[in-house]
Amino acid sequence: MTTIQLKPKKEESLLRQHPWVFSGAISKITLDKNYPYDQPQEGELVRVVGSDQRILGVGHWQIGSIAVRILEFGSDRLSARFWNDRIRAAYQVRRSLGLVRYPDRISSSQDPRINNTYRLIHGEGDFLPGLIVDIYAETAVVQAHSIGMHLMREQIAQAIVDEVDEVEKVYYKSDDTLPYKAEIEGSKTGWLIPGDADDIQDTKEFWATENGLDFRIDWLNGQKTGFFVDQRENRMLLERYAQGKDVLNMFCYTGGFSLYALRGGAKSVDSVDVSEKAVELVKRNVEHNFPDANHHHAYAREAFEYMAETKDKYDLIILDPPAFAKHRDAIKNALRGYQRLNAKGIEAVRKGGILFTFSCSQAIDKEMFRLAVFSAAAQVGRKVRILHQLHQPQDHPINIYHPEGEYLKGLVLQVE
Repeated sequence: MTTIQLKPKKEESLLRQHPWVFSGAISKITLDKNYPYDQPQEGELVRVVGSDQRILGVGHWQIGSIAVRILEFGSDRLSARFWNDRIRAAYQVRRSLGLVRYPDRISSSQDPRINNTYRLIHGEGDFLPGLIVDIYAETAVVQAHSIGMHLMREQIAQAIVDEVDEVEKVYYKSDDTLPYKAEIEGSKTGWLIPGDADDIQDTKEFWATENGLDFRIDWLNGQKTGFFVDQRENRMLLERYAQGKDVLNMFCYTGGFSLYALRGGAKSVDSVDVSEKAVELVKRNVEHNFPDANHHHAYAREAFEYMAETKDKYDLIILDPPAFAKHRDAIKNALRGYQRLNAKGIEAVRKGGILFTFSCSQAIDKEMFRLAVFSAAAQVGRKVRILHQLHQPQDHPINIYHPEGEYLKGLVLQVE
């Protein structure tokens, strides 16, 4: 196994169990005597040692600023049951949190207690950096964010089926998440279990349930793994505020907030997204769950154009845009975008109204986001109070040694 030796004092972060080794921290790379290449290959397991040769851990090698993602600290090897043990531990956490609630255990198919949609593996938060796994009923959708996880996809899929009681099928979707410069071996998209896609139902008609609401999941063509699981708790909070209100769900995508608002007794709900496909998906989800909901309307419109026409129309507005900053170089422009968007929302909502506003940009921390919203409120000149400070849910845990894993920020505001 290739050995990665760190410079003096560069082992301190690993001793604190931060799972990343940066390329600038490396002093020396030692290849095995009979190693067939002149440098480590992307995705292979390497041991990491300190400047004093002390073993710090073992992880996946990758070309780039993050050179090694540690899988096991204090060891130079992974156990034979490593994948099964990690996946089983993550599954047990989700069960203990009450997130695994399947219909066959509850009499009514529309019971709000039913939930078969959740995140099983959240990268560093579940001590598996570079791996995302979302569960939709009996299907797991796997995304690799590192070459190492891509190369282990078959073992990971088998461990999921072995350890997660309800899962029978595993789909792999990593075409948009793997490093684009890497030389990839094997398919980045397709069924892992079973291997023959002809045995699987058309995913255009695949439905999963979140807290008693059914959503059509299209992991083939949809964003991320097909659904944004991370807003589940915040959607439940919105349901409590929706009674009798005129609601605008901006950047609606699958319409998650819209469905919760309808179930919460909203007077009207408008769903807006620039994507025609998203609007059609929202319509299908609403029709499936609320076939008589003639007080819901969906529009394919650009956000700022639509909001310029909406002053004093809504009691409750949701602003859940895509990430404005996917890397640190984009922070300045992203903050301007958040300020501009929130100024529009604060300006548009009715007196005494509620604004749910979010940022999913990992490069924007919660203080930056809050400052952007503060600046927006000051710009508009209305009185604004914070009712809730929101974040990602329990199945998107944050490794305490890896604070970078905190990416979702949200505020619930009341606007006078």
